[in-house]
Amino acid sequence: MNYSIATISISGTLEQKMVAISEAGFQGIEIFENDLITSKKSPTEIGRLAQSLGLKICAYQPFRDFEGLPNPLRQNAFDRAEKKFDLMQELDAELLMICSSVHPQAKAGISQISEDLHELAVRADKRNLKIAYEALSWSPIVWDYRDAWEAVRRADHQALGICLDTFHIFSRQCDLGQIANIPPEKIFLVQIADAPKLAMDPMSWSRHHRCFPGQGQLPLNSFMTLLKASGYNDLLSLEIFNDQFRSSDPFKTANDGYRSLTYLNQASEHSNNLKLDGLPEIGQPTGIEFIEFAVSDIEHVQLSNVLTGLGFTLNGLHKAKNVERWTQGQINLVFNREDGSFAHRYHDEHGLSVCAYGIAIKRPAGLVERANKLGYKIAYGDPEKDTHGLASIEGPGGPQLYFVNPDEQSPHWDREFVEQCPRPSKNYLTRVDHVATSMNFDEALQAALLYKSLFELVPTEAVNVTDPSGLVRSLVFENRSRSLALTINSTGSQETVQGRIQRTYSGSGVNHIAFETPSIFDVAESLWANSVPIMNTTDNYYEDLHSRFNINEEYLARMKKLHILYDEDEYGCFHQIYTQLIQGRFCFEIVQRDGYQGYGMPNAQLRMTMQALELDQIDAQ
Repeated sequence: MNYSIATISISGTLEQKMVAISEAGFQGIEIFENDLITSKKSPTEIGRLAQSLGLKICAYQPFRDFEGLPNPLRQNAFDRAEKKFDLMQELDAELLMICSSVHPQAKAGISQISEDLHELAVRADKRNLKIAYEALSWSPIVWDYRDAWEAVRRADHQALGICLDTFHIFSRQCDLGQIANIPPEKIFLVQIADAPKLAMDPMSWSRHHRCFPGQGQLPLNSFMTLLKASGYNDLLSLEIFNDQFRSSDPFKTANDGYRSLTYLNQASEHSNNLKLDGLPEIGQPTGIEFIEFAVSDIEHVQLSNVLTGLGFTLNGLHKAKNVERWTQGQINLVFNREDGSFAHRYHDEHGLSVCAYGIAIKRPAGLVERANKLGYKIAYGDPEKDTHGLASIEGPGGPQLYFVNPDEQSPHWDREFVEQCPRPSKNYLTRVDHVATSMNFDEALQAALLYKSLFELVPTEAVNVTDPSGLVRSLVFENRSRSLALTINSTGSQETVQGRIQRTYSGSGVNHIAFETPSIFDVAESLWANSVPIMNTTDNYYEDLHSRFNINEEYLARMKKLHILYDEDEYGCFHQIYTQLIQGRFCFEIVQRDGYQGYGMPNAQLRMTMQALELDQIDAQ
């Protein structure tokens, strides 16, 4: 299939949008009426620009409030259409997209609508133009694609077809079954949009919250499976109304748009058991092999003290660089203080932060191939300084995501590092449970697409968590075994904990890194013994626990003394404890699962409230 995008989907002037769309690899473009109106170039000049950029103008849109009108409004509608035909011929655009009317005097009778569409198609055909009719989800006369198809079918003209828009279809929960029965030659335009599941009217939902496939929660694969079953194999076009996209870099947005269609097209083929000749199957990543910190000498002292309290040991020093490896269980943490390195540059921009992750994947070469096909730029280490040879991409917010074969990583540690001391016989911590990152809405959408399209991670239901200064949207992406989990926390308020952390980082950054333990009380005792500051709790929290769960009072008192949090689900019980924020940036979380499968969301408000108080104290110093 060929890919197109409506100019409303990205920011910039019409000319800037067209350049970004072309560079992203799109073959087609839908010119949105307002973008042309505000352009200083004539329609003829825009048409020539499109041609020079290798773009076909697939549609001019939208044409509104046309059908079902009484005279003289009906005649005025045809007069308006003729003027649009004039403009389209100047643009060299073949297709006019008409959305169903919302005019207060429009009538819902299928007969008149069909007659109006037939006459318009006759007029368009005389100019070698075509019409695509779309059911608008908030139209009072035609809001269901099945009614739009019936009007097109009755009108029965070669220059008239239907426009299928996934948002309008899903926002009104229309049954998808009829899609497979529409003749493919009568599907003139397919507009694709994803969206989060929100309880709001279709117009507001549409105008502000559409997003690219893979960034929302609509079952687009079901739509694509039926679309392909109809025999359709032509144009897929993105039509996205999104407040963040309207203020984001148009080149990055266009690139994300193109890779989202690549992902959707291949994912739907895979779900339909068709031959995959695009994206290679890689198998999901299995976990986090290492986490690398960019640190200064002063920060190194503080961070080392915290890790010592958590039971980590300094296991190795790099043979050529100022880099350390700290280990415990299956966990590898790297401190990078090497001058002139990527970590050093990252620290200059963000301060103390996580600058890289090693993502464990059995077939790194397959992941590289998949990343290339999705348009993610592959990088390798500096051959003059690095011998690890690991491929990586830039993750949301800037950290490097390295592709690591876990079967080959141990020899790498032995080759690169000189062992300092053996691993301790007793490990408090076993593995990285999850990593939570604070991101702005733009980067949260980019991350969602990356995690789904490249790593094939599956999102949980989004949860809104109450912060003292606003709401935070939290979304977890997991592999099927739940051995890898990445949490995205985003907010519209700059005064929430997440917003304040982003200001400290001058961008996105880690909020907490969670480690799993079989013995959380031992970890808590070690933290206290090593004077590692633990996040405060409240007496009221434990009173509430006592009323919600059947917890022994002596056991509850022990949790309270050590600031251990608690939750239960249908699978088991859950304990967690947080260190205080390190330099107002991130903390470590320790979790003991005992069968529990969630992430302690009932405790998230307490965490954010306590962290807000910590940030207040830091600001007051």
